[in-house]
Amino acid sequence: MRRLVVVGTQWGDEGKGKITDFLALHADIVVRYQGGNNAGHTVVFDGKKYSLHLLPSGILNPKIHNVMANGMVINPKAFVEEINKVSTKFNLLISDRAHVVLPYHLELDKAYEALKGSKNIGTTHKGIGPTYTDKSSRIGMRVSTFIHEERFEQSLRELIREKNAELKLLNHPLLDFDAIFNEYKVYAKVMAPYVTDTSLYLNLAIESDKKILFEGAQGVLLCLDHGTYPFVTSSSPTASSVPLNTGIAPWLVEGAIGVTKAYTTRVGSGPMPSEIHGDLATQIRTVGNEFGTTTGRPRRIGWLDTVILRHTKRVSGLSYLAVTLLDVLTGIDELKIAVNYTLDGVIIDRIPAEIEDFERCVPNYITMPGWSEDITGVKSYEDLPFNAKKYLEKIVELIGVPIGMFSVGPDRNQTIMVKDIF
Repeated sequence: MRRLVVVGTQWGDEGKGKITDFLALHADIVVRYQGGNNAGHTVVFDGKKYSLHLLPSGILNPKIHNVMANGMVINPKAFVEEINKVSTKFNLLISDRAHVVLPYHLELDKAYEALKGSKNIGTTHKGIGPTYTDKSSRIGMRVSTFIHEERFEQSLRELIREKNAELKLLNHPLLDFDAIFNEYKVYAKVMAPYVTDTSLYLNLAIESDKKILFEGAQGVLLCLDHGTYPFVTSSSPTASSVPLNTGIAPWLVEGAIGVTKAYTTRVGSGPMPSEIHGDLATQIRTVGNEFGTTTGRPRRIGWLDTVILRHTKRVSGLSYLAVTLLDVLTGIDELKIAVNYTLDGVIIDRIPAEIEDFERCVPNYITMPGWSEDITGVKSYEDLPFNAKKYLEKIVELIGVPIGMFSVGPDRNQTIMVKDIF
């Protein structure tokens, strides 16, 4: 496959950045196709950790061309801060049709979350939802406007007036036009050299038979349409959203690799049927360093949930699985896998549309023996302990998708290919 999508199969934080970074060694172009700096992905190479929020995972490789596509929402301040932290040379293009996150989006995000009280969604307060709302309401600001100082000034002045009226109704502090304009016009000058029509660029690259990786943020269970609504993000991380979010034809996407942890995690509110608590959850959280890249919040921990993975396979399409953090399960005597749910006395193999129904779902498990051997140094599937291989084989059996790769540690050289997928 020459055009492959890297998809998160759970609620995000599955290790997409690591997998993209690994596969990018064989790619010409890496494309981030949705989301904003509410997402974070960590890439570790030679013991050095890079935490990225907006930039595509290929940014650390000077040979790769990176694209921030039209489906993204970009915070210019965060963008400038992030590129200043990248110590290597890089190649980057930004879509002129991507939307811009501005200070009033962050303030509205905070204000509306506060208004919901205990029923808040648990957003990262990065302004992503309000930015996508403005995009859908046709009052958003595109990058093409942002980098044109005169148009930016005119548009911002009107938008600040409107947003201050909204903030006033929410009893929230108001924003100063001059302060924002004078700060953000500097960021616009930094961004401008990277801006182009990335749809045209990608289609020309496809005509030239370039190898392209498409990378989303979050996971399928946070998809606005197919996730656990309303505890979702404001865009679609599914492989099926790639054509719309990048400006290429649907049939040009050749496959998708679904990244899943060997267990389940979630950040923020919302149901999580296979969630576990107590000492075991603390152990997995500590060993797996399960704390949000963007927020630092401790992630909720659960057993692997195959209902979720089959849902992802259905609504997004998966050619292969990439199983990450398999090493974190080392030393656990008995492992559980959720195979279906019981809802009001009925066994189901689906995620209910109504969140109240999903909250009442009780997972049904199978158990498998764990392993105690250190697997962080294995170099092939055959090197794994018998029980670790059986665990992976059971995942394949339950999901119906072959494993293309797995990882046994954070470093790039701890990722093992099982299939020739890219």
